[in-house]
This record gives sequence, C-alpha cells and structure tokens, in this order.
Amino acid sequence: MNASIRLRRVYEPPGRGEGRKFLVERLWPRGIRKEALTMTAWLKDVAPSTDLRRWYGHDPQKWPEFQRRYRRELAANQPAWQPLLAAARRGPITLLYGARDTEHSGALVLQSFLEAQLAKRG
Repeated sequence: MNASIRLRRVYEPPGRGEGRKFLVERLWPRGIRKEALTMTAWLKDVAPSTDLRRWYGHDPQKWPEFQRRYRRELAANQPAWQPLLAAARRGPITLLYGARDTEHSGALVLQSFLEAQLAKRG
C-alpha cells in the first residue's frame, strides 16, 4: 500500500498530485472565501475539540501533551477519520489546514495518526 497523505496550508497555492483535498479544521480559516477553496469535503469533526484547541492555544510548550490528547480524541472518534482513511486507500489525499505554525499543527498529528492506521490495516 503506497498511500500518500499530504499537508497544505489553505493560504498556499495548490500543488500537483494533491488528489482529494479535505479541510480538517473546526473553524473556517480566516480571510479565505468559501468559493475560493477547492476541496472534496470540510471535515470539522476530525479536528481537535473546541476545548482541546482552546487549551492548546498554539503554545509550543504544550505540543507533546496536545499530541497525546488529540490522538486520544481521534482514537475515540473513528467515524470522523474513517472517510479520510478510505480516501487515502484509493489514492493521494491532502489535508488542508489554516495554522500558521506548520511544525505544531493538529493536521500533522492527524497525518501521523492516519498513516499509522494505514500501516496497521494494510
């Protein structure tokens, strides 16, 4: 299985071979018009919960604990990420996100989580 799960900030131009694109944010990204964002679906429920997002506040000091908590949320919410896994099995997908910090975003945790699920289930 050679699934490709890519990441792209919504503020960057689309790249080649992105496949199906999914917005994985609970809130619509600031400054982006809905009609300007080409995507397959907006999957709000796969994003970190409002409580977790507010607790984290994009504080890099909280990054290790944020990852642990978000992975726990994902493990408990299979219906939210199952469509992403199914799409990734069929071809490349791109997770779209809005966070400025590309090294500490929920999309990174989600990408890693999905890749682990793909590896487990072949």
